[in-house]
Amino acid sequence: MSYNKPSIPKGTRDFSPIEMSKRNYIFNTIREAFHLFGFQQIETPSMENLSTLMGKYGEEGDKLLFKIQNSGDYFHNLTDEELLSRNAAKLASKFCEKGLRYDLTVPFARYVVMHRDELTFPFKRYQIQPVWRADRPQKGRYREFYQCDADIIGNNSLMNEVELVQLIDYVFNKLNIRVAVKLNNRKILAGIAEVIGEPDKIIDITVAIDKLDKIGLDGVVNELKQKGISETAVEKLLPILQAGGDNKEKLSTIAQVLKGNTTGEKGVEETTYILDTIAATGIKSNIELDLTLARGLNYYTGAILEVKALDVAIGSISGGGRYDNLTGVFGMDGVSGVGISFGADRIYDVMNQLNLYPQESILTTSVMFVNFGEKEALCSLKHLSQLRAEGISAELYPSNDKMKKQMGYANNHNIPYVAIIGENEMQSGVITVKDMNSGEQKNMTCEELAAMIKG
Repeated sequence: MSYNKPSIPKGTRDFSPIEMSKRNYIFNTIREAFHLFGFQQIETPSMENLSTLMGKYGEEGDKLLFKIQNSGDYFHNLTDEELLSRNAAKLASKFCEKGLRYDLTVPFARYVVMHRDELTFPFKRYQIQPVWRADRPQKGRYREFYQCDADIIGNNSLMNEVELVQLIDYVFNKLNIRVAVKLNNRKILAGIAEVIGEPDKIIDITVAIDKLDKIGLDGVVNELKQKGISETAVEKLLPILQAGGDNKEKLSTIAQVLKGNTTGEKGVEETTYILDTIAATGIKSNIELDLTLARGLNYYTGAILEVKALDVAIGSISGGGRYDNLTGVFGMDGVSGVGISFGADRIYDVMNQLNLYPQESILTTSVMFVNFGEKEALCSLKHLSQLRAEGISAELYPSNDKMKKQMGYANNHNIPYVAIIGENEMQSGVITVKDMNSGEQKNMTCEELAAMIKG
């Protein structure tokens, strides 16, 4: 009988035990930072009603939603005419009522509305869960990936933006990744759209300039023209997209461009406050005002930011921004929020390329006891219990196989110490411990072994 070779969907990945140790190091570092900054954890379902998801990410985002086919006879309510039309979007709306979540922010907004009576505002929440996007897989872009989100909702103070930048700085310093934090404001972008005479094209403008890194300036110009933005407007926009200098010089340039525009001036004021306050905190990461940063998601209304790794060519590894009324689409108006998301999968790729993992983060078991038979195994089990009570990971090889096989197991699993208890050790009450790196062997008590591993 022939079998098809098994495979997984494009844009997804399997992770080995060592790879999971590395990923857990990232997750644990981020989770520890979230707790340190006072965020509380929630979880939401992998699937949401499509009515919750659709229309929140813009036209392009809606196309990337994975829709879940209804169970049962999903053709029941379809006419022959509808079936023969082969209109994929219309048919999907008929037999798909649910979808996999595209991000964690919209489900969070839905959560806030549903649980408003249980929450104390401002509410600081974090989530570490996978999301799914029907995107074209490529380097650094997956169809299934983890997001690590932190949001502060129910408060409009710009101090929240400052704290989130501090959180970003803390996490990437802990992970030893050098980053640049790029900052902009959607009010500045809205003001620019008004000043160049295209206020109704703000979404088209932000979606286009958000692709600057991917398609270049000429590509952005072509896309703007294809969206119906006039030559005159594009010409007015180009100097802004090409503005140089340090943060103060860029702010001065854009302040002059937006002089007299209420929306734009508010964006400049907010950005100035955030940059000045961040500077006073003495964070280590580079903070750069980037007037081309747009972040294509429709729900951002104020400060927006993205984080780029300085030593690896990859897309943004964190990002976020202010959204003033995301809960309004669920019937709860006037609730402002701001949040960030760490892209765990891209951070993982960056750390792999730069080999930034501490050795202890990828160790599985600290010590393995060799199995010489039933009596020796029973003696080893007592020591195992003692070591585990000390918080030391330890295991007993399960069967009395040849020594070479047992040592090979320890080698293949990068176990640093092997404990040997034979007849002599049982009589003398000691353990022979082999350092698998140096090959050195010593006799010691279980207490001494624990102290050595901890030390």
